[in-house]
Amino acid sequence: MLNVPAAEKYYIIFVHAEILQVFVVGKKIKILEGVNGHMEIELKNLKGTRDYFPAEQQVRNKIRNTLESVFQKYGCRPLETPILCLFDILSSKYGGGAEILKEVYRLQDQGKRNLALRYDLTVPFARIIAMNPNLRMPFKRYEIGKVFRDGPVKTGRLREFIQCDVDIAGVKSTIAEAELMAMALDAFEQLGLEIFISYNNRKLLTGVLESIGLSKNQVNDAVVSLDKVEKIGEKGVREELAVKEIHPNLIEKIFDVFQEGKRPEYFASYSSSALVREGISELNELENYLTALNILDKTVFNPLLARGLEIYTGTVYELFLTSGEITSSIGSGGRYDRIIGGFINNGEEYPAVGISFGLDVIYTALSMKNKEKVAEPHVDFFLIPLGTEKEILQIAQKLRKKGFRVEVEMSGKRLKRSLDYANKERIPYVLILGENELQQEKIALKNMADGKEEKIPLAELEKRIEKLKKE
Repeated sequence: MLNVPAAEKYYIIFVHAEILQVFVVGKKIKILEGVNGHMEIELKNLKGTRDYFPAEQQVRNKIRNTLESVFQKYGCRPLETPILCLFDILSSKYGGGAEILKEVYRLQDQGKRNLALRYDLTVPFARIIAMNPNLRMPFKRYEIGKVFRDGPVKTGRLREFIQCDVDIAGVKSTIAEAELMAMALDAFEQLGLEIFISYNNRKLLTGVLESIGLSKNQVNDAVVSLDKVEKIGEKGVREELAVKEIHPNLIEKIFDVFQEGKRPEYFASYSSSALVREGISELNELENYLTALNILDKTVFNPLLARGLEIYTGTVYELFLTSGEITSSIGSGGRYDRIIGGFINNGEEYPAVGISFGLDVIYTALSMKNKEKVAEPHVDFFLIPLGTEKEILQIAQKLRKKGFRVEVEMSGKRLKRSLDYANKERIPYVLILGENELQQEKIALKNMADGKEEKIPLAELEKRIEKLKKE
């Protein structure tokens, strides 16, 4: 006989003649194996992951649907890529560089192949373009899916999260960047969040850094550090650059040259650099498009914006909320003309540009903004059978075919408890069918907002509900 403390509730499951598992109701599971074995497991989520309950997931689904609708409005087509990737592809020099590899989740399959969980949706997209040379260009796609990064956890940033990406392959002009920026502003307006877009050009940034005396290796180190200026501030970046053995005079020059408020034309004094000339030209072209779209006032040129990943070759941008507690970027992207050609290894560049929104950080922002807002009901009607289960199921199916969301009470609760459930779930209407109503060929319709109840002939139910739909 197993001696179990009376104060604790247990489910006891016999799974084998030699093994007994005892599950404690609560935060811990106790597993007893055989007579002597004993192990205790605490029930909790892995750090950087979380569960989303129905009311939360409804909001997340609405975000996803809104973004998907906007993406399609801009002529983008859906694409889906595997979460599991070959590590060699993600770790190549076209996959983002050494900095991102620190955050890649690695694993092996039974065949001892080195695999990884994808850390973004850009590299898988580039792989698809490289593997399918017959795709018609330009190719505009969107993908919404989970990615994984073993990085620091903070408000709005998890280790398992959903990215919402749009990429355009086959367009050299910055008209592609302008359209993606317009799309981003459109999407966040639909979501009820106000943003601004900070932008720069990596050619300009790289060319100026080389012109003031940094070597190519130092330029890469500097770009990675400069990308953190929003997170750790100028002082933190200066300290990091010093650790990377960049001379104090060069550090001073960097912050002297790249000051807030300077326009692209300021850097014309460095036009002996071909990169600087190209960067200024691309920025001017982009700003002309932004002006034509009437969105230039919602953007800010930031000559220090770096986007630390090595993949970026031209325009880079980040999206920020104009107000609220979230100060880190809520979306980002840029031009990466070398990844696809690098995978094909034919020496050619394949123009590509993309933008990415974090669904989880958008959800966090909306949750903070709408703290008092009540979630929408998950169904339109709650149907309660009182000994009329077969008939209520038939009615439920008819309503569903009309496009209504319907839930049926299936656990045999009493009427009072069923109505209490509908009230707590904020379901607007309840239909009640008892044996008396069935004999009278009627059904009770209860409006949960005002408590009014009316008996409707079953033959007129669909007509009455259609009228409710219009009210």
